[in-house]
Amino acid sequence: MEKDWQLCDGHDAELVRRFAEELNSGPVLARVLLNRGIEDVEAARQFFIPKLEHLHDPFLMAGMDDAVQRIQTALASKEKILIYGDYDVDGTSSTSMMLMFFRKLNHPVDFYVPDRIKEGYGLSRTGIEHARADGFGLIITVDLGVTAVEEIAFAHECGLDVIVCDHHQPGQELPPALAVLNPKRADCAYPFKELAGVGVAFKLLQALQRHLQLDESTVFELLYFVALGSAADIVPLVDENRALVKHGLKDLALSRRNVGLRSLVKITGLADRDIGTGQVVFVLAPRINAAGRLGDAGRAVRLLTTDDEEVARDIASVLESENRTRREIDEATLIDAVALVESAGDPASKFIFVLNSDEWHPGVIGIVASRIVEKYFRPTVMIATDNGEGKGSARSIPGFDIYAALKSCEDLMLSFGGHKYAAGLSIETDKIPLLREKLSQVAAQNLSDAMLVPKLNIDSELRFREIDATLLKLFRKMAPFGPQNARPTFLSRELQIVGTPSIVGKNHLKFKVRQDGVVMDCIGFNLGEKLYRISAGERSVEMVYVIDENQYKGRSTIQLRVKDLR
Repeated sequence: MEKDWQLCDGHDAELVRRFAEELNSGPVLARVLLNRGIEDVEAARQFFIPKLEHLHDPFLMAGMDDAVQRIQTALASKEKILIYGDYDVDGTSSTSMMLMFFRKLNHPVDFYVPDRIKEGYGLSRTGIEHARADGFGLIITVDLGVTAVEEIAFAHECGLDVIVCDHHQPGQELPPALAVLNPKRADCAYPFKELAGVGVAFKLLQALQRHLQLDESTVFELLYFVALGSAADIVPLVDENRALVKHGLKDLALSRRNVGLRSLVKITGLADRDIGTGQVVFVLAPRINAAGRLGDAGRAVRLLTTDDEEVARDIASVLESENRTRREIDEATLIDAVALVESAGDPASKFIFVLNSDEWHPGVIGIVASRIVEKYFRPTVMIATDNGEGKGSARSIPGFDIYAALKSCEDLMLSFGGHKYAAGLSIETDKIPLLREKLSQVAAQNLSDAMLVPKLNIDSELRFREIDATLLKLFRKMAPFGPQNARPTFLSRELQIVGTPSIVGKNHLKFKVRQDGVVMDCIGFNLGEKLYRISAGERSVEMVYVIDENQYKGRSTIQLRVKDLR
């Protein structure tokens, strides 16, 4: 789809000049920081150098005192603790982190991750019965549980206490757990609401560390788990998340503390490369997720918690193979989904897509729903059906709360949960047409034509002569990049194509452009269809891009990663 270019150029010129002078930099960096709400040198200093001592007090989170006191009781009596986690990267990294912490204390602890196909998302009676049968007295959920009202009531009937660590949107009624740790609770005064599930679990460990008077290193040396789960779950990388992820990525890159990560980094070819949020999201996370998408997610936890090199190599190898299989299933499912969209009439006339098939694997529909959103820029619900019941994943676009939309249809579903831009559901197959009809009405009422056009936010106009080593060094310090701290994006005009553009790899556009005598290498991933716009010698090209460094055979060169051109 054609994108709406939005140049963030509304800052007062005198403000930009003064801020640049205070920063001892050019106006480009000043505009980029102002676009992120950073307006003075002290705020810039905290942004570039986030410190762990500035993390919020974990005891500000509602329920934290009760959770810590209950765990202290369990520690004192050597009561077995079960960590019950979700099967995605956020859940398995949370589970692994909790296991490692309690193992350091030599406390009896084990884990349970539900089977995606048999049990579905969330706390299940099967898992609770497993805990009772194996003699556990306390369940700590991570990345799930905030809507498990009936299940936690059942756990109480079984004589089990439950502490919930979750970050998903709570329902109208909180579950009857001993403590519900979730900054999104309406009655929670915790100042930062956008922690990932692993972030909430980390705050519990931080509170335990303080209460038990352990050294800070006990929890800070586990920050690579927080970086892994937070980056993979695409949470906003601001405030506390920025500090946790920035420091955690340093340890993740070194991988010296974790045998399983070392094996995964090696098998994916990242051993000698920098590891940032991009490497987590596009390389490591899909392989960890593959464990639960196509099989037993417990393998991801075993990989991340083993100290046996051979076991780690074996699991990493299996996950690499399963991820290849998962990609093949993705592609076949995407072809089916696109065919369904196209066969229902002009996609541009629709406000939302609700797609279903009994041919789809429930482990990949979330990924494919995201790709449908990317292709058509419409909220999308994909449902894999089997034996009269469907398991669905929903993904949305900016400005449309998919959780709220599903909430308005909850009478049609067996269950649902999630947050503003991603959710899951289960539904009887014969109710899907009604769900499609009602969601279409909700989307039509809440989406305007302007909201259905993808926006491309641009930090600043830039001349090629302004791109130098100093600017690149400052931009590197802005990492980690992610939601609410995207890579700085620039617009350059009056560009001339140098040589003949070509398509390389899988539909990637590769070419060179010149401005003011400076020639830049450009790569546009999945932009092959725009080749017709940049014939050799063309002189009037406008281009939106981010500045990358391309590393090849030990040599680093500047490369512009194109986001759009005209």
